[in-house]
Amino acid sequence: MYRKQQGRVEVLLVHPGGPFWARKDAGAWSIPKGEVNSGEDELGAAQREFEEEIGLPPKGPFLPVGEVQLKSGKVVRAWAFEGNLDPTAIRSNIFRMEWPPHSGRLQNFPEIDRAGFFSIEEAKEKINPAQIPLLQTLVRQVSCPPDA
Repeated sequence: MYRKQQGRVEVLLVHPGGPFWARKDAGAWSIPKGEVNSGEDELGAAQREFEEEIGLPPKGPFLPVGEVQLKSGKVVRAWAFEGNLDPTAIRSNIFRMEWPPHSGRLQNFPEIDRAGFFSIEEAKEKINPAQIPLLQTLVRQVSCPPDA
């Protein structure tokens, strides 16, 4: 999701939940994303994942902004759409994991613990570095220069 504010593009980024990410910030944020289910098309998966992670369905039109490969080897294909929401009102899905490790205690954590709109320059500092080309493509496509 992106919005235009005072002539500049701002993008919605999400921060992963759970204890591993709790103290990480720079380079830890991401676009909402996830796995494609069997029989699901990629845009449909992107829409489903956005709704699961944010709690609201995305509304197109959708702009393809390319694909990138993460260090893990996973390929992320992304689409953008213009919109707005209150980042403090997100309702993420939950995952369950043993925490602390080897404790035998299962705890629930939100997949996404927070979200925010960031200028392109701020987003470049926050986002997983492999995803920066997606931001650059978005800016070119919506014809709004990034802030300095």
